[in-house]
Amino acid sequence: MSEPQPSVLFVCVHNAGRSQMAAAFLTHLAQSRIQVRSAGSAPADTVNPAAVTAMAEIGIDMSAETPKVLTFDAVQASDVVITMGCGDTCPVFPGKTYLDWKLDDPAGQHLDAVRLIRDDIERRVRALLDTLLPAGT
Repeated sequence: MSEPQPSVLFVCVHNAGRSQMAAAFLTHLAQSRIQVRSAGSAPADTVNPAAVTAMAEIGIDMSAETPKVLTFDAVQASDVVITMGCGDTCPVFPGKTYLDWKLDDPAGQHLDAVRLIRDDIERRVRALLDTLLPAGT
């Protein structure tokens, strides 16, 4: 029997920039080996177009993504919950790992600034991936 997949939830208030980019990176890099979710306590209407553009530049398509509302079920179903330094709070359940990544908000930023945020998120996601999946999997 195979090991259960780890699951990660990225949370930011609007679920329109940082959390969407982090989820897209982890989905891309994990190649179906991790369950990935993202959500926000007050989701925006759409994903930040600059975030979509910055990710498309490196071959990751987020154009079909939509902001989703944070639910207790999403937190409870996740092994790791990562907030994005945006003051969002999550329900706390025993046995979960909670991390807070201090990241600049891409909202209202020029594309050059969003690229820097994207690159920071990529570094963090790659480090996270190394902790979640054993070498060689």
